[in-house]
Amino acid sequence: MPFTEYERISDITDVVTIAKGAGVDIHHYLNHTFGRGNWRKLKGIARVEYENGEIWQAEIHWYEAHGIGRRLEKVKRNIRRLA
Repeated sequence: MPFTEYERISDITDVVTIAKGAGVDIHHYLNHTFGRGNWRKLKGIARVEYENGEIWQAEIHWYEAHGIGRRLEKVKRNIRRLA
């Protein structure tokens, strides 16, 4: 069963920068859609609750730029089922 809709129920921890600047694969799309910025791709760990009620510890990926904020957040993989 694919997990689709989720709600993040904890803060994101263990944040690591994956790419920044021109190294971000979709930086042209991000500049056009959300505005010009120094875009970074980041990942971290958070607890998420899916629409079916299951709670998982998951790896979250997102893009972020100063003054624009976090965009295109998604669960990349589930690490451990908590409930």
